[in-house]
Amino acid sequence: MGKKEIKVLKEILNVNNKIADELRKELKNKKVLCLNLMSSPGSGKTSLLERTSSYFPKAVSVIEGDIHTTLDAERLQAVGITSFQINTGAFGGDCHLEADWIKSALEEIVLKKNDLLFVENIGNLVCPAEFDVGAHLNGVVLSVTEGEDKPLKYPLAFQKSQFCIISKLDLLPYLDIDLQRMINNVLQINPEMEIIKLSSKTREGMQDWIDFLNSKRL
Repeated sequence: MGKKEIKVLKEILNVNNKIADELRKELKNKKVLCLNLMSSPGSGKTSLLERTSSYFPKAVSVIEGDIHTTLDAERLQAVGITSFQINTGAFGGDCHLEADWIKSALEEIVLKKNDLLFVENIGNLVCPAEFDVGAHLNGVVLSVTEGEDKPLKYPLAFQKSQFCIISKLDLLPYLDIDLQRMINNVLQINPEMEIIKLSSKTREGMQDWIDFLNSKRL
């Protein structure tokens, strides 16, 4: 039984990875940079996207993943961001997004050359890292409120990512946290990780994030 389950999982991942590779090539041909954002719930992904869109008017689109509700997609649409909601409740409440779902969502979104496409994955530091969604870059959003040990407890998301955003810097004065230890823990898991520290609320560090995006645009 165990061997059969492993075989089925491998087949699912192989099909998913094939679709993801096709999506990646298609988006590259269209000069659309796709970034997959992973994090724990409440890390500030949606706030980051709201703020990011103000630097790239009408150039940001978001595929929003949640188990239930359309609350985050509605927030994004309220500030003029093109967004498409994927709810996994109908699929049993899966805690991740898959490439085939991203492919279906893209059929509903009109993308232009040089656009930025974000996949706001479901809040979870385990499952989303196991499925390639066709992004060119994977990133982890880690808020200072989560403590220094998250990278050590949930290493896969950090191993699979190329950048890490440490968010909610404005809350540092109110927390008993060692920011450098948090950074060191991220780099212990992934020495090649590019780290960006910022606050969506105060805009501290936002220019570093914008410069990073501009350096990666296709």
